[in-house]
Amino acid sequence: MATKKRATRKAAVKKPKGKRSTSPDALMAPVKGATHRYVGHVRLDVGRAGAARVKRMIYPAGFRWSKDMKSVVGTELCMHAHAGFLARGKIHIEYADGCIVEHKAPQIVAIEPGHDGWVVGKEPVVMIEFDFEGDTVSRLGMPESHHH
Repeated sequence: MATKKRATRKAAVKKPKGKRSTSPDALMAPVKGATHRYVGHVRLDVGRAGAARVKRMIYPAGFRWSKDMKSVVGTELCMHAHAGFLARGKIHIEYADGCIVEHKAPQIVAIEPGHDGWVVGKEPVVMIEFDFEGDTVSRLGMPESHHH
């Protein structure tokens, strides 16, 4: 007696047309356990990790420190040190001595005090930053200002 092989077919799985993934963007989602506020158009989420603060900063497209923060902070340049991870976007940094640096995600960054900076392009910048409030420069071993 001859045996017949059965043809097996896998059921086709159809994806709905026009629908994209609805999974949330973790870089933009609420941060559990962090405080949330806006400073000069920058979305700032801050939490503690030991003696350090961990901050997620979201700079919108079009942000420029000298335009959006100068009047809020009251200094000519940003005098805060930034150390962390640039997770999304591109930033342009100009120091008082004329030095220009651009950072593009993904990248580890260390930005010394005494700079102006702005978002390049139409995508917001997301930076994960670590600091020690007023002691950031000394605790991280960074210079007080940028020098060549």
